[in-house]
Amino acid sequence: MRVAAIIPARYASTRLPGKPLADIAGKPMVWRVYERAKMARLVDEVWVATDDQRVYDTVYGLGGNVIMTSPDHPSGTDRLAEAAGKIQADIYVNVQGDEPLIPPELIDAAVEPLLAEPSLNMATAARETTSPDEIADPSVVKVVLDERGYALYFSRAPIPFHRDIWAGGSIIDGNCLKHIGLYVYRRDFLLEYAKIPPTTLELTEKLEQLRALGHGERIKVVITKLESIGVDTPEDLDRVIRLIQKER
Repeated sequence: MRVAAIIPARYASTRLPGKPLADIAGKPMVWRVYERAKMARLVDEVWVATDDQRVYDTVYGLGGNVIMTSPDHPSGTDRLAEAAGKIQADIYVNVQGDEPLIPPELIDAAVEPLLAEPSLNMATAARETTSPDEIADPSVVKVVLDERGYALYFSRAPIPFHRDIWAGGSIIDGNCLKHIGLYVYRRDFLLEYAKIPPTTLELTEKLEQLRALGHGERIKVVITKLESIGVDTPEDLDRVIRLIQKER
């Protein structure tokens, strides 16, 4: 099985313009992600899929694999699917381009279910959170699983609802599974998935993984204690820079 990690890197960003090329301790953010993905032992090759010539030139200049894609894709999955049509592999990992501290071990953990189960087409990851702020935050996606570890539903709302301790409307105690935006797809499924129209639930929650569930696809969720920090704001960027400087 050949595994390719693809990093969608869209230049435009409302809160942090030019995010893929943001400097993080002397290296562009997209290159920090690239280096982390290269360290995953189950990944055979890493690519950046971008819609911007500046990102393309930067990655190419650093010696990385990079491919230009359409600027009209509504999601990272659509960009991934276009790239997958040109990059030959059996399994593709969608590695978010704004997570410069993503642990390589997390990528490997998400790939393993597809290697172990030939009929499985999609996997992702989650970690437990007991933080009331994270549980209540609609930007933090939560997931609930069946008894075999497959996703039942993803939501921006606190799920499951702990009726006995949240009955008063205040999230003081309890736990949820926080979804980590790392996806692994089998080739044929990915190419078809991008062609499927969005479902009502996907459009309601603005969560594209609900398209797969809405059409009856199983999504294996790997539970991990590893953490990755997404960079969406200048404050996030400052935090990541400080953490990387501490590693030196």
